[in-house]
Amino acid sequence: MNECDTTGTKEMDSEKKSGVAVIKTMYVISDHERTLSLECVTDSDREKLGEDNDASQPYKKRKLSKGEKKKLRGQNKSRPLPFKHDRETSLCPTLVNVAEDEEFPECANAKCSLLHDLPAYLSAKPPDLGSTCYLYSVQGRCPRGASCRFGSQHLTPSGKNIVDKPVYEQFLETKSTINQLDKNVQYSLRKRQYDFSKSEAAIEKYDGKHKQKSASKKIELGGVNGATDVNDVCEAESVTCGAVTDEDVIRIRKEEKKKLEWKGKIYLSPLTTVGNLPFRRICKEFGADVTCGEMAMATSLLQGAQQEWALVRRHKSEDLFGVQLCGNNPYVMTRCAQMLQEKTEIDFVDVNLGCPIELVYQQGGGSGLLRREKTLESVVRCMSDVLSLPLTLKTRTGVYTDKNIAHMYMPKFREWGASLVTVHGRSREQRYTKSADWKYIEQCAQLAAPVPVFGNGDVLSSDDYECALQSSPNIAGIMIGRGALIKPWIFTEIKEKRHWDIPSTVRLDILKKYVNYGLEHWGSDTKGLENTRRFLLEWLSFLHRYIPVGLLEYPPQKINQRPPYYRGRDDLETLMASPSCADWIRISEMLLGPVPDNYNFLPKHKANSWK
Repeated sequence: MNECDTTGTKEMDSEKKSGVAVIKTMYVISDHERTLSLECVTDSDREKLGEDNDASQPYKKRKLSKGEKKKLRGQNKSRPLPFKHDRETSLCPTLVNVAEDEEFPECANAKCSLLHDLPAYLSAKPPDLGSTCYLYSVQGRCPRGASCRFGSQHLTPSGKNIVDKPVYEQFLETKSTINQLDKNVQYSLRKRQYDFSKSEAAIEKYDGKHKQKSASKKIELGGVNGATDVNDVCEAESVTCGAVTDEDVIRIRKEEKKKLEWKGKIYLSPLTTVGNLPFRRICKEFGADVTCGEMAMATSLLQGAQQEWALVRRHKSEDLFGVQLCGNNPYVMTRCAQMLQEKTEIDFVDVNLGCPIELVYQQGGGSGLLRREKTLESVVRCMSDVLSLPLTLKTRTGVYTDKNIAHMYMPKFREWGASLVTVHGRSREQRYTKSADWKYIEQCAQLAAPVPVFGNGDVLSSDDYECALQSSPNIAGIMIGRGALIKPWIFTEIKEKRHWDIPSTVRLDILKKYVNYGLEHWGSDTKGLENTRRFLLEWLSFLHRYIPVGLLEYPPQKINQRPPYYRGRDDLETLMASPSCADWIRISEMLLGPVPDNYNFLPKHKANSWK
């Protein structure tokens, strides 16, 4: 619970703690009836609601059968794509980005099924969405060329790409995004030709020490198969004994690792799906000190999967950037850590010990590692051995609500080689349903010393930030997740110690900037544009939860308070407060043009959307 709240009258306190944000009466719409939009509900949830719930009728609760949960959940997997790109109408890449002073090349692939008739493609292409191409203006050459949805600025009548040479040369010299997957690296990974001898040596060394410990214990218990001295036991257990070898010297000592200054930093949490590069750029501009890529599956990175490698890309504005890995064994995690250090430019590697997703947990990854201590030790020790970069860990308090175990790991994390530990003040079972336990985070920080500990949970304002520091005076800094999704300007609020009553027009400008960054990241063709729209809509499923400061009776807003239905101070503010998917799509159309036919967006974190 948040114990830093100032107390007033009993009526005020009861209103503040009711779970409903208290909005000034003039803005509340008291006679509003919520109606359910069935288009934004999963098939299983639609069955739960029953056939009698028509979208045009007020939402009716149905008596639940035994074992049926009351809450409608978001759909985390098997979600249909909002829009399926038609490959048959796509232009062959050989014709997409041809400069005006170049000749059109011939496609070398005799089996290529894409379009090669450029005039026909241009005539059938949908009209441009604007006269200014953001990619052309910042890069000097649009990489999407003839397929760009803003191509009128940089295309000749024949479909060739105009190049602004001074701007393009400067862009090539100071490339804004790094950590792209190199084709040679991808080939060596897929053919299993990458040299992982360093990782194998670290794992073999750990296995040898583990066997030696087992042998020592057996000596204490009376020997192994009658063996009474160390040499006999070493031979029986195949443990290497004798002089120091090169393998012993290769190990990176803790004092040789790269040092980072963590104290007092504000850390943007690695956020699956929504913590993409365009969003991190927005947060960096508002003052985030540390950023981390979305959780990446170590197995997929080692397979050279393009989609997974996109999660480790880094923008030049991210001056302190790390990659978060998720895996369930030391072999995969150690190899992946070695490869990232050798082939990418990052400042630290983070291990995910908190992911609550059922599939990851059941396979022993994420928070599942917390119940597999020996495997967890091997993962941390071996990764620390191969990395000259800091190795950080992000963990929950434990797996079960009534059994916190993170504090027992803190001294072990220090011994195993961790450079930083972040504690999310909730268990796996709690997800986000309870308040973060900052007193427990403080207990962990004391036990982990001198290893710095960051706290994470429920920070949505500068007041929450100060309260967290008071509750946990020994933490090195604070990580912010949902708070940044609901209002990315929280970093500015914290550093300036104020509540920012940000106008709706400024919030729309933030979304415009995000869209431009999205087009730069995913592309300005139809596919890239719809990817940008999809991730914008995912973000809006959090962003609409923000309640403007000027509307609150008792600011600041608390993260677990829900608002009554209300109107804003202008039409745009009202639209941005809507919890309806249909209104989120309207906002996206203001920025990216109309959605394609048969467009259907189902949010990951919110399946029951209200009209």
